[in-house]
Amino acid sequence: MRVLSGVQPTGTIHIGNYLGAIKQFIELQKKAECIFPIVDLHAITIPYSPKDLKKNIFDVVTTYLALGIDPSKSIIFVQSQIKEHSELCWLLNTITPFAELKRMTQFKEKSKEHSKNVNVGLFNYPVLMAADILLYRTDAIPVGKDQSQHIELCRLIARKFNQTFGKTFDLPHGIIPKTGAKIMSLADPSKKMSKSLGEQHYLALSDPPAVIRKKIMSAKTDTGKNIKYNIKKKAGISNLLTIYSLFGEKSIKDLEKKFAGKGYADFKKSLVNLLIRKFEPFQKKKKELQTRKSYVEEILNRSRKKAQVIASSTMREIKQNMGLI
Repeated sequence: MRVLSGVQPTGTIHIGNYLGAIKQFIELQKKAECIFPIVDLHAITIPYSPKDLKKNIFDVVTTYLALGIDPSKSIIFVQSQIKEHSELCWLLNTITPFAELKRMTQFKEKSKEHSKNVNVGLFNYPVLMAADILLYRTDAIPVGKDQSQHIELCRLIARKFNQTFGKTFDLPHGIIPKTGAKIMSLADPSKKMSKSLGEQHYLALSDPPAVIRKKIMSAKTDTGKNIKYNIKKKAGISNLLTIYSLFGEKSIKDLEKKFAGKGYADFKKSLVNLLIRKFEPFQKKKKELQTRKSYVEEILNRSRKKAQVIASSTMREIKQNMGLI
């Protein structure tokens, strides 16, 4: 099985990114061929600084390596360095129904968020994502729930290509984790955790102990004192229970028993201690990798060559089937 999933280099990786996607990557590389592009072409669809983009790409790579992505088992490369991504995106544009793109929920949300920069790239984002997936003949894509609509569009595009130009692609499927697929904001548990909401809304893997303590202790909870999971009536404590369960590797029912009769403050203090302990090895490893720039660049270079072989082979077949060769 070949697995692909990309992460945008848009700044700090937070626990929502880790629990919803990267944690899966680490497990999947043990049993599948994994390809993890850093999707910088997607990142430039919203306002950005070129200087920050370079820094953020390096940050994502060192984060992957520090968390346990193994470059001997997984291919990690920068999307824009493989020209076939852009080329295939254009070819797929010619068969993608305009009406389907207009339906995309994420475009509507991003358009509101970046109302002064609603560009064609933002609208066309799902087609580029389909190109990323189909270029490597991907079988499965580990994603959060917010990306499931894009996976369905990718499957629609693949079916239409096969019907029009002959069987070329197998239909990929999404892998959505049963828990952790959608971690909510610490300050507003009605919204998904996101850096765009502000500093207090997310917890970064690189946050130092003092910041972890401040963010968790001030995280929004609910009326009452019972540590009970109820996503509708107690969204705040339910979100924190999910985070504790996933990092502590304990069921939510076990946590409810452990903190029975205790208040939110005791629960939060215990969660703070857990997160500080869990983040420490990662932060130490990442700090070391950031001083080894040549080593990181060599990993990217080797992976790019591997990705290029697959991309070139797929593109030759696509062009032949479309009558372009």
